[in-house]
Amino acid sequence: MKDPNTKTVTVGDIAPTATNDGDLHKGDVLAIEETRGITIKEHELSFWAAVRQWPKAVGWAFLFCVAVIMAGFDAQIITTFFALPAFQRKFGYEYNGSYIISAPWQMGLNMGNPIGQALGALACGWPLEKLGRRLTLAICCVWSIAFVFVQFFATSIGMLCAGEILGGLAYGFYVVIAPTYASEICPLALRGVLTASVNLAFVIGQFIAQGVAAGLESRLDEWAYKAPFAIQWLWPVVLLIGLVFAPESPYWLVRKERRDDARKALMRLSSAKNRPDIDGMLVMIEQTDLLERELESTTTYWDCFKKANLIRTEISVMVYLIQVIGGNPLIAYSTFFFETAGLSDSESFNMGVGNTALGFVGTCLSWPLMLYFGRRSIYNSGMILMTIILFVIGFLDFGRSNSGAVWAQASLMDIWTFIYQTTVGPVCFVIISEISATRLRGRTIAIATAVQAVANIVFTVVLPYMLNTDEGDWRGKTGFLFGAISLGCYVWCFFRLPESKGRTFEELDILFERKVPPRQFKNHNLVAGESENEV
Repeated sequence: MKDPNTKTVTVGDIAPTATNDGDLHKGDVLAIEETRGITIKEHELSFWAAVRQWPKAVGWAFLFCVAVIMAGFDAQIITTFFALPAFQRKFGYEYNGSYIISAPWQMGLNMGNPIGQALGALACGWPLEKLGRRLTLAICCVWSIAFVFVQFFATSIGMLCAGEILGGLAYGFYVVIAPTYASEICPLALRGVLTASVNLAFVIGQFIAQGVAAGLESRLDEWAYKAPFAIQWLWPVVLLIGLVFAPESPYWLVRKERRDDARKALMRLSSAKNRPDIDGMLVMIEQTDLLERELESTTTYWDCFKKANLIRTEISVMVYLIQVIGGNPLIAYSTFFFETAGLSDSESFNMGVGNTALGFVGTCLSWPLMLYFGRRSIYNSGMILMTIILFVIGFLDFGRSNSGAVWAQASLMDIWTFIYQTTVGPVCFVIISEISATRLRGRTIAIATAVQAVANIVFTVVLPYMLNTDEGDWRGKTGFLFGAISLGCYVWCFFRLPESKGRTFEELDILFERKVPPRQFKNHNLVAGESENEV
């Protein structure tokens, strides 16, 4: 039975309890009233109808994802250099008749991207809220153009490391801005696909890097590694041109009390021929912001760890962290992994290209999957399959003297990548974009990005010593380590990962404030009223 002392309140009207301290307590109930009509319309809107209504939002979300291509390209190209003969001769040393890059320098070069991401992600909170999404991204593009010069003209491996770290600061901004912007400019029906496009951008960057490295593998001059750096000047130029015309996030404009500008932005994001309910969308944005103001008046990093935001931050951090600790570093090391597993240089590069190509196909396949299946279902299914494959790769390494076992490991690595890029990879960006509160989204994603970057730094230190032939020479046995970690992560996902598919940001705010258990999110009905959720 419903407690007679419990007061049902509309969005923006949070009833204090007997303590009169203004905080939410057990017994307080939040309900959708002001936006019930538009919320129902959001639930009923199909994917293709949303595309017809918001075609420009799709285009602008993809443009912002171009920035993430840079992050994926840079992280991948550095690791492919370790198997590039021209780079090995320039910056490596001779070992058993061939040139290799020492494990400490591999660690140092790989540190640049994750260190830059960690620092950049934590630094982006203030400019994102103060300057907006467009201007912040434009400043980062100028920064990237400047520090690609350092990488291109590097005369020593130390100078190259410095360029990687300084350039990596912008990458921390990019991986926060892209999913934040994509989630704030589209209706509910498009949110999954557009935020998952961030992962596709990573894969595109990795694919281009692998293709460029494979194409230059036979070159023995300095252009074998300088040309890839020069390519990185392309992306920020394209972005700067597009940003001149891009609309700002309506959610950010509403928070800055620029209602008219927010309405104009929604008009620019939608189709003139199939105009959606702009006023209804604007009311929903305003009510969501009003609700979050009532729940938490400030937007500091500390607020991400207070009240219901703590679990939202936990979920965002974990799903992003799992990308690293669950085996993702092996994708970046795929070419080097194949080489140390026993394949030739050309076979390793070709397998590396195939690996990223499968990732591209997998990410595209994730889009229709998300239209029919929930985020939780896809993510957890991927975790189970990936864990099994990692253990199989590890067991196969006991027969690594057999060429068939080596090819089986390489093939399973490709299958693992395909499953990862179909499930955990893209769905991660959907979850962190949906789970975080709109007023704290930039900071929550920044925290998650920084944590996964720190974890990436740890594996950047460890992996070269595990894989290098002059160090641990683990080869396929690396699968045991990541398999065990992945199994533990799946247990967390089973108990702590909620279902956010089909929920507006306002609904998610209410579900978290009500402290609905994560495994019950899917079946908790907010729109129909309280009685349907009572037992």
